[in-house]
Amino acid sequence: MNTKTSRFSKTFLDHQRRQLLELRAELLKTREAHETEEKDIQSESGGRAREYEEDAQNLAMLELDGNLATRAARRRAYVERALQKIDEGTYGVSDASGHLIPVERLEAAPEAIYTLAEQQAREPGG
Repeated sequence: MNTKTSRFSKTFLDHQRRQLLELRAELLKTREAHETEEKDIQSESGGRAREYEEDAQNLAMLELDGNLATRAARRRAYVERALQKIDEGTYGVSDASGHLIPVERLEAAPEAIYTLAEQQAREPGG
């Protein structure tokens, strides 16, 4: 086992991998549902008399869904990176600083690839 992840047992890493795979499947299912919903809204709008209030509501909903989809895509990227880090033997080590990510953070957010302070600094409004 890599010395960088020797602080983790095989059982812990296997558990984290399972959680990450489940999270990835959930995020992909959510993306597919979003894409289907967006197509449904667009097809409902076509060929009908225009209801501008309804169009405005649909656009607002699509914008909100788009924001959620962007966040989900970012989270999927973190999940993929965390899985890669398990394979590399660097899981639990920040990609930004090389500092160790606390086990409690990894248990709460198995896709964490940065320390909490680093993650907060990266988010909009930091």
